[in-house]
Amino acid sequence: MLISDAFAQAAATTQNEAGWITLLPMVGILVLFYFLLIRPQAKRAKEHKQMVEALQRGDEVITNGGILGQILNVSESYVIIEIAPAIEITVLKSSVQTLLPKGTLRSVEPKGKTPKAKAIKADNNKAEPVAEIQDSKSNTENK
Repeated sequence: MLISDAFAQAAATTQNEAGWITLLPMVGILVLFYFLLIRPQAKRAKEHKQMVEALQRGDEVITNGGILGQILNVSESYVIIEIAPAIEITVLKSSVQTLLPKGTLRSVEPKGKTPKAKAIKADNNKAEPVAEIQDSKSNTENK
């Protein structure tokens, strides 16, 4: 009987030692998530915060909505952006997504004037076939 008790005690100690080894894959996954997801996101947020704090008049930017413009005025929380000549919008500083290199907006602007669409006058003769269709329906109903 003493030998069977000794085997039982030896088996119990190996199970306890294996318990913490099964946690290693979980810890490894958590470390992997930190380095692949959490750390890069925090780094991007820090860079964006620094970029927003460094905004100044004359900078060319893109907002989160995709609007391109040049900064006219910077306040504590807001930025006034000129998106076209004499057209200004006020947006939150945090909605500025990208700071563009100087001169980018000039390369994006269309060269020359864009042609205007020509209006087409309505033709009064086009309304008559509808009346003919209605007349032909009434003729078939009378038969």
